[in-house]
Amino acid sequence: MLLGYNTNGLAHHDAASAVDLLAEIGYRSVALTLDHGMLNPYGEDVLEQLAAMRDRLDRNGMRCVIETGARFLLDHQVKHEPTLLSSDSAGRDRRIDFLSRAIIAAKTLGADCVSLWSGILRDEANDSTAWARLTEGLSRVLDVAAEHNVTIGFEPEPGMFIDTMARFEELLDRIDSPHLQLTLDLGHLHCQDETPIADVIRRWSSRLVNVHIEDMRRGVHEHLMFGEGEIDFPPILAALAEVGYAGGLHVELSRHSHDGPNAARQAFRFLVKLSD
Repeated sequence: MLLGYNTNGLAHHDAASAVDLLAEIGYRSVALTLDHGMLNPYGEDVLEQLAAMRDRLDRNGMRCVIETGARFLLDHQVKHEPTLLSSDSAGRDRRIDFLSRAIIAAKTLGADCVSLWSGILRDEANDSTAWARLTEGLSRVLDVAAEHNVTIGFEPEPGMFIDTMARFEELLDRIDSPHLQLTLDLGHLHCQDETPIADVIRRWSSRLVNVHIEDMRRGVHEHLMFGEGEIDFPPILAALAEVGYAGGLHVELSRHSHDGPNAARQAFRFLVKLSD
């Protein structure tokens, strides 16, 4: 596996400086969260930025994934909205357009996947309506992914419509595609008591295309620096090695941008020590 870092924890850095910093520390993969200052897919010069980023990644010997969890890129007032679950069809279309742009970015960069989630169901729609919104929108996204031969890594997220591995399995029963794979956040598993985490890794190893790692406490969805939560990491890393996971193991500390370089170095030291 490749140690990596999510740029949502380097929100005060531009794309070039973030990648150079992570390469200097020793990371070999980067999870690029598309955002206002990070390869904004709506920017007039985005194609030039992507070409320059492809060159930079190649020079640094780094792989990447594309993350789509920017907080206020599509709506400057409501975090993460609109989503594939939004009640407004125009809002859902806007999310699909954004995800389509992310897929094109991933194709340009040779990214391992585009990582996405369902979103929160914010209205009073019943379960049937919510599933219809999600599967219709995700089917359209998967059609774009198939057109560009890009893999989608779907992430169960606490508080969202698809929040657990059981719900992810239900999603696969309703819509499946060779381009629909799994982004697994290890902290989320601990938060929701989906344990032992090593067993979950073994169960879903054939779907894994992207892994997020951070510390966390049971019942509290807060991404913590290693050592500040409750997770026992050695069995988890051993399981990833056992199943032959060769993708990015991306540290996700989205609230640590105020001390981003130091947080990235501290996380790297922790993971390297465990990997020895």
